[in-house]
Amino acid sequence: MNDSDRLVGQRVLVTGASGFIGGHLVKALKSRGAEVYGVSRSDRRGSPGPTQWLQANVEDLEDVERLWDTGRPDVVYHLSGTVNGAPDLDLLLPTYHGLLTSTVNLLHVATARGCRRLVLAASLEDADPRLGTHTPASPYAAAKTAMLEYARMCHERFGTPVVALRTFMAYGPGQPSWKLIPATLRALLDGRNPELSSGQRELDWLYIADVVEAFLRAAHVPDIEGATLDVGSGRLISIRRLVEKLVGSGTKEKGNA
Repeated sequence: MNDSDRLVGQRVLVTGASGFIGGHLVKALKSRGAEVYGVSRSDRRGSPGPTQWLQANVEDLEDVERLWDTGRPDVVYHLSGTVNGAPDLDLLLPTYHGLLTSTVNLLHVATARGCRRLVLAASLEDADPRLGTHTPASPYAAAKTAMLEYARMCHERFGTPVVALRTFMAYGPGQPSWKLIPATLRALLDGRNPELSSGQRELDWLYIADVVEAFLRAAHVPDIEGATLDVGSGRLISIRRLVEKLVGSGTKEKGNA
């Protein structure tokens, strides 16, 4: 079977379907012939995007059970939650409930009621002993790290068909304007110098289409349940070097105009 045919007719539930990655994923799933159910806290009926919008709070177990009753999903992607890596006390509860409570609810219902694959979005901020990071640097990182522990435990103890993808720094059309690349481009277009700290951190930068392709494959690649898989190019570029490339490209374009 061709990869593009594996999702035809599949019922797919996507939390965070209105977000950056979620929005691109929904379009790709629909183009592959999947029946897509997007989950939102607010009423989005009639809005473009998934085949059908479902209103629910995935921090509420009864709401998650209702999603299963309505969507009867074959595949579930969990992309929603508070995304803020600041080390602030005010983020302790929002990230705990938005990332960890929601994930445990989905793991519980996926195990009890069944689905073919539950795909979680891990984070480059996870505490990773392989890299010498044993203590999470923020409430966000702590919640994401605990999320992976629950996923591994549920797979090993209960057979939950869960996979986590740790994507690195995604970029592309539709990205929030405050993110580095769109903010830098906006500054250049406005004739301003981009705001930048030391810029020494090196990251693996991934175009959104490649991120989406990884999520699509995670729905059907065999024998990966229980794993946390890194999604990256293997090439690290510092923030400062990336901004310099953008500035250089902008200067070159002006010179050719």
